[in-house]
Amino acid sequence: MSNSTRRSFLKTTATAALATGSLPALSKIASAQAVNKNSEIGIGVIGLGGRGNALAQGFQSAVGANVVAVADPDEKHASDAAKRYEAASYKDLRKLLDDPNVDAVAIATCNHWHCLAAIWAMEAGKDVYVEKPLSHSQWEGRQVVNAARKYNKIVQLGTQQRSDPMQAEAKKFLHEEKALGNIIYAQANRLGPRASIGKRDTPLPIPKEVDYDLWLGPAQDEPIYRNKFHYDWHWDWNTGSGEMGNWGVHVLDDVRNVAYQDSVTTPKRILSCGGRVVWNDAGDSPNVHYVYFDTGSFPTIIALSNLNKAPGERGGWSSKADRPMNGPSSGYVVACEGGYYLGQRGKGVAVDKDGKEIKVFKGGDINTLHKKNFLDAIKSRDRDSLNAEVETGHISTGWCNLANVASRVGGAYDAETVRSIAPDFKPWHMLQENMRENLKPFGITINSGEIKMSPILTHNPETEQFEGDHAYGANELLKRQYREGYEVKEIS
Repeated sequence: MSNSTRRSFLKTTATAALATGSLPALSKIASAQAVNKNSEIGIGVIGLGGRGNALAQGFQSAVGANVVAVADPDEKHASDAAKRYEAASYKDLRKLLDDPNVDAVAIATCNHWHCLAAIWAMEAGKDVYVEKPLSHSQWEGRQVVNAARKYNKIVQLGTQQRSDPMQAEAKKFLHEEKALGNIIYAQANRLGPRASIGKRDTPLPIPKEVDYDLWLGPAQDEPIYRNKFHYDWHWDWNTGSGEMGNWGVHVLDDVRNVAYQDSVTTPKRILSCGGRVVWNDAGDSPNVHYVYFDTGSFPTIIALSNLNKAPGERGGWSSKADRPMNGPSSGYVVACEGGYYLGQRGKGVAVDKDGKEIKVFKGGDINTLHKKNFLDAIKSRDRDSLNAEVETGHISTGWCNLANVASRVGGAYDAETVRSIAPDFKPWHMLQENMRENLKPFGITINSGEIKMSPILTHNPETEQFEGDHAYGANELLKRQYREGYEVKEIS
C-alpha cells in the first residue's frame, strides 16, 4: 500500500469510526480535519536515525499531519527515509527549513544539535517538536525558551509520558485524595545494563555518506575513538549527555510532574557520586551515577547504572534504599507516610508500607497522544495546551544538565561530604550502601579512586547559575564552546 493510499484509508477509517463513536478517545479529532487534505500540517523530520524514523512514522500515521520533508547529514539515512515517506530529501537542515511545505519540524538529531536546530526552525517560522533532552547545556536551553517566546512558536519536548492520562490519575491519587499520606521523598531509577562502546587505537573513519561538518555542527572537531559512529555519540560529552540526559530526563521529569506537580524548578543543591567504571572504553559519561537533589522541599535522589549485576550475569542493579521493595528499573518511587507509588512508562502501582498492592494504574498510547497534543496546539496556537511545553522541558532537562556538571567537576569520594548534605535522610545513605554492594562483584570499592564525587554545588534557579564555593568551574560547563558558523546566540 502506497503512503497516499494508506493515508486515504486511515482518514476514511477515522471518519467512519467517528461517525459510529467507535474510535478510541486518544485518536479522536474533528471529522472535517480527518478528511480535509488541505488541513494537514506539513512535518519536516530532522535526524533520521532510530528515533527520527519512529517520529516520522508516528506523524505520518497521525490524522491531520503529513511528513513532507526529511533531512540528515547521513545521505543514506535521508534518502531511505525520503523513499519511505514519499518526502523531499535534504542533507542540510537549512534547506528543509526553507521548504514552504514544512509547517513544523520534528528534531531527532544528536543532542548537541537540538537547540540550534530548534532556534533556526523558529527563525524560519516553523513550530517545533524536539526530542529530549532539550539541551546539551543549560544556557542554550534557555535560548530556545526565549526564541519560542520571541517568535510565538509552539514548541513541545519529546517527554511523551506527559501526555499519559495515567499521570493525572496518579497525581489525583497522591495529592487530592492523599491516599498514601504526605510525600516524604522521591527516588528516580535508571538501572538498565548496556555494553562497552570499545576503544580504538586510531580514530574512527567517518562513514563516506556522512557530511561530517554538518554532523558536527555546534560540536568540536575531535577524533572519535569508539567503535561505532552512530548512536554511541550519547556517551561522548562533545555530542551527548550520557544516560542522565538519555533516560534520566524521562524519570526526573516524571518526578517533577507527578511528585512535585511542577511546583519546583531546578534544584538548589546537588551532590553527585559515580564514574565510568569496568569497561575501559572511549566513553566519557558515567555508567554509574548517583545524585542527591535538594529542592527546598522533600529530597529527591536518583540511582543510575548501566552495569550488569555481576561480570557474566544478566540483569541490572538493585536499589531498595531502606524500602521493602526495589523501585522500577526505569521509573521512580514516591515514598509517602502510608506507602509507595511506583511509576514507570505505561504502568503505575501503589503499595502499602509492607509492599502489598493497593491500586494499579494503566498507561495509554503516549506516543500517539503526545503527537496529537502537539498538532492540536499548532492549530489552536495555544502553547498552554501543550503537555510538555518548552519551558517545562528546559527545567526538567536542567536537572540532568546540573547532575552532569556535578559529575564533571568531581574529585575523590568523601564519605563525610556525602553524609553532610542530608545527615538525617536515611534513604540517601542506604542508596550509597546499595552502590557499594553493587560495585563489589566488579572488584571496585568506593575509595578505589574510580568512583568520583562532586563538591556540594549550590545552584540559583532564578539566575540558572551556580553560586558560592566551587561555582566557577561548574558555571564554565553551563555553556559550551561553539564552532564557527554553528553558534547558539543569546536571545532576549
